[in-house]
Amino acid sequence: MARWGRCDYKQLQRLQQRMERLQGADFDAFCKKTADDLAKRLLRKATLRTPVDTGFLRDGWDVGAIQKEGSTYTVEILNNTEYASYVEYGHRTKDHAGWITGRFMLTMSEMELQAQAPAIIEKKLKKFLKEELGW
Repeated sequence: MARWGRCDYKQLQRLQQRMERLQGADFDAFCKKTADDLAKRLLRKATLRTPVDTGFLRDGWDVGAIQKEGSTYTVEILNNTEYASYVEYGHRTKDHAGWITGRFMLTMSEMELQAQAPAIIEKKLKKFLKEELGW
């Protein structure tokens, strides 16, 4: 009979234990917390880009509730000031002779955050795996 050698199953057992902890982890809470953090970052960026000389526009920004639809999490960033869309996208002058260019506070902030989001999420996921699961 041939001899197969020795095998140490400790690493496989540790992997199995880690996988069991991973299955028990609360990823829904992690996703909600991450979505909330990204929404707050977007809110801050948009607020800082909002012109100050437009009345209460800067104070009108707010974060809506986090919604889960299937496997997607959505959060609304709101500004309930009635003239917010005019400042964001632009508008005609009062005499309809010219055009006031929009400031694109939220649009530019969203584009900036989309570029930063993968790194932010990766950092948060590594921290979550390290703290919650001991990886």
